[in-house]
Amino acid sequence: MMKIMESGKLNLAVLASGRGSNFDALCRAIEQKDLEAEIKILISDKKDAASLVKARRRGIDAFYIPPRNYRNRDEYEAVIVEKLRERGVNIVALAGYMRLVGKVFLDAYKNRILNIHPALLPSFPGLHAQKQAVEYGVRYSGCTVHIVDEGMDTGPIVMQSVVPVYQDDTEESLAERILAEEHKIYWRSLQYFAEGRVYLDGRKVYIAEK
Repeated sequence: MMKIMESGKLNLAVLASGRGSNFDALCRAIEQKDLEAEIKILISDKKDAASLVKARRRGIDAFYIPPRNYRNRDEYEAVIVEKLRERGVNIVALAGYMRLVGKVFLDAYKNRILNIHPALLPSFPGLHAQKQAVEYGVRYSGCTVHIVDEGMDTGPIVMQSVVPVYQDDTEESLAERILAEEHKIYWRSLQYFAEGRVYLDGRKVYIAEK
């Protein structure tokens, strides 16, 4: 069994492609002193991402880095890793980041890249997870915080929250209730890392008692 990191305030990077609601939730948790972290940088692959505006309003360094400017994913990720290392980042939160993470990034932050997915993994990975859940007819869905590996939503699970699926649910109504749970468990998962309580054994995550 391997301890992922020692206790201490997190130097956090956030990667986001969209509106940044999970970024907002992490900021609130930090402001309320529930999460021992400082967000050092936000990076987006989308020029018009609302998350960029939100970060800059909070005085957080925020960068749009267009993937098309680079020959391949390795070059693109090397630029991101350099910016993170310049700021002493020791853990990364993907918050609606719509790109698969590659070898360069995974090697630089092994077991220290987290993602939150709007389904109870391993069910419904990939895009439109809420739509998949409604169409499949499941009675429960939810969200999952997991450590990122080379697959799509396949990494070791840190925390999950269950949300009931009602008979009249739409993709949108289910997504709204799941998002409320995402805002509760993402910062809690990160706080486990800040407390040095996260251990990995194979693909199983263990959270030590305080």
